[in-house]
Amino acid sequence: MRVFVLCGLVGACCAALAQTRQGQTQIAFGVASLKPARPTPPYPVTLGITVNGMTTLTDVTLAQALMFAFGITASNQIVSPAWTRDGTELFDIVGKAPPETPPDKVRLMTLNLLTDRFKLTLHHEQREIPYYALVVDKKGPKLRETVSRPDYTCTKDAPGRVLRGHPGLIEINCATIPALIQGLEFVRATGTNRPIVDMTELQGSYDVKLEWTPQNQRTLRQDGTAGAAAIPESLDLFDAFQEQLGLRLEMRKGPMDVVIVDAADRTPEAN
Repeated sequence: MRVFVLCGLVGACCAALAQTRQGQTQIAFGVASLKPARPTPPYPVTLGITVNGMTTLTDVTLAQALMFAFGITASNQIVSPAWTRDGTELFDIVGKAPPETPPDKVRLMTLNLLTDRFKLTLHHEQREIPYYALVVDKKGPKLRETVSRPDYTCTKDAPGRVLRGHPGLIEINCATIPALIQGLEFVRATGTNRPIVDMTELQGSYDVKLEWTPQNQRTLRQDGTAGAAAIPESLDLFDAFQEQLGLRLEMRKGPMDVVIVDAADRTPEAN
């Protein structure tokens, strides 16, 4: 089984890089292992998951590990040597921290581990890259605001609670729009390398259920155009956003933060 888990929002790379420049490089896992992997395809891939303080990345490229460390989900926000991206060099990474460690510190610990073992030199800059802008449809949003219950109080500061999520379905309660975007990134919804940027200006918390037919489950009609695999009324992600939520994903290009790998040792320092 392939496990794809990534977290974070656009711009997190700047914060993480800034932290390392403010003398916080001493933040580290209590115990950590980073070693080259030599799997035989097909092999499992864990792009970054933390459970009870244990962070695991399995069969990842250095670029994928950096995406987890910086909390970004679009590969076009990492510019690095070919060997860090093409799968010729894969790595297994495990880091242990106290269970209560916040996600941002886990990411910083991962970044510091990568920087130390690969002797990384990094910087970030603004570049023009493709992205998806999430905007409100002309007919207005169709979102259902969350109503607090006796057993649960929904606040704007509470993260969205993902009830169910996989490619083709996400159900999330008490979700701000940024939390919804994180949920979509969690299930790898777009199937592209483009980040999603919130431009809705919606400030509420919502109960969202979004269903669509993933691209890899859609077939080609005899005329060569894309069609639904089995359900004629099934929607792609773009149509589902518009019909079910009253929102639109628009393809755009503009300045965004990009992490540049200036130098990296191909062979990491041993444990």
